[in-house]
Amino acid sequence: MKQKTTIFLFLICSAANLFSQPKKETYHFKEDINTSIEKDTVAWKYQSGAVSYSMSGYYQEALEAWDKNGATIPKITKEDSLYFKSFKPKNAKEYIINRSKNEQVVIINEAHNNSRHRVFTTSLLQGLYDNGYRYLGIEALWNSLVNTNKFTVEETGFYTKEPQFANLINEAIKIGFILFDYEYTSEKSITGKEREIEQALNIAKIIKANPNAKFLIYCGYDHIIEGVPRIQSWEKAMAGRLTEITGINPFTIDQISSSERGQLKLNNPYIQMVNLDYPVIMINDNGETFNGKINNDTKIDCSIIHPITKYNNGRPNWLTLSGERKTYKIPNSIITEYPALVLAYRNNEFEQNGIPADIIEISDKNQIGNLILSKGDYKITIKNRQYNIVKEYLHQVK
Repeated sequence: MKQKTTIFLFLICSAANLFSQPKKETYHFKEDINTSIEKDTVAWKYQSGAVSYSMSGYYQEALEAWDKNGATIPKITKEDSLYFKSFKPKNAKEYIINRSKNEQVVIINEAHNNSRHRVFTTSLLQGLYDNGYRYLGIEALWNSLVNTNKFTVEETGFYTKEPQFANLINEAIKIGFILFDYEYTSEKSITGKEREIEQALNIAKIIKANPNAKFLIYCGYDHIIEGVPRIQSWEKAMAGRLTEITGINPFTIDQISSSERGQLKLNNPYIQMVNLDYPVIMINDNGETFNGKINNDTKIDCSIIHPITKYNNGRPNWLTLSGERKTYKIPNSIITEYPALVLAYRNNEFEQNGIPADIIEISDKNQIGNLILSKGDYKITIKNRQYNIVKEYLHQVK
C-alpha cells in the first residue's frame, strides 16, 4: 500500500518539478545518477533514481535501484505451484495479437523504470494495427501534439523522454495510430480514486466518439486492474472504471509481476519454472489464461512472463526487436575522451528538441560501444564528462 501510494506521488511530483526547474541535462553519466541518489533525502529517491537510470539506458541499474524500495524474496505456495503447472506456455506476442481480433479494448501496463516493457509493447503495434486497432491511449502523454509533430519531443511527456518510450510512440505514429492522452488534467490536488475515475472518463470520451474503433491503452502499474485494486482507497482502478462507464470488458495484460528484478533471488519463481528465452502467456486446456495466482481477485486477464535478459556487449538482447533493429558499433577512433555519452537522434530531430533513439555510456577504450537502431538516418552526438558536445556526425542504418 505505502509503496504504491508513493509511486503515485512520485509521478505527480516529477511532472511538477519539471515545469518549475530550468532546462537541464536529461541524460546522465552513471556516476552522476549515483551521486544524485546518495544525496537525495526524499522517501522515493530510489524510485526516482531507477527512472533516471532507465532514461539514460542503464537497464540493470534501474532494476537494482527499484529493488531498494524494499523488495522481498517472493514465495509461492504448493497449491499455487500445482495450479501454475496446469498451464502451458504460449508465445506472448502471438497470443495477444491473435486474441486482439475479438477484442475492442486492449490494456497493457508497464513499470516506469523498465524499458523492456516499452520494447515489448512496440513489438505488438503492427500486428494490432493489422487487426484494426487505430487509437493508442498513453497515460504518460502530456498532450496529443505528437500526432502533429510526428515524433516525440521533450514536451511530449516526462517518461516519454526515455529512448525506448519515444521509439514506441514514433513507431506507432509511423504505422498510423492516432495517439491520445488521458491522464487527469485538474490543477487541484486530487485523490487516487478521483484520478482513476478521470482517466477512465477521458478514455471513454474517445471511445464514445469512435464507437466502432479498436483501442490500445498503455498505462502504468495497477491502473490495469479490473477487479479489487491493491490500493483500497481507489475502490476501482482505471480498467474497472472503464468497464463500469462503457460496458466494455477490456483485455488486460500485466507485464510487471513476472518481469525480472535486479537480483535473481528477487525474481518471481514462475520465470524460472517456465525457463524459456521469449515472453510467454500461460494457457490451460480450457483456453483460460494464468493471471498470477488461484482466484486472483484483481481480475487481470493475463500475466506476461518475461525471460531473464541476456546481454550482447552489455546491451540487452531484446533491444534488437527480434532482429528488426541493427547493431551499430561506434568506431574506436571516434571517441577521444572517456567516459563519453553517445546519443543517436533520428535525422533532423535533435534540432527540434527530439528524443534519442538510443543512448550508451562508453567508459574506456576497451569497451565495445554498440547502439541498437532501426533502419534510417541518424545524427550521432557525443558528449564528454562535462556534458559538452565534442563530436557530431551522420550515420545511416541500412
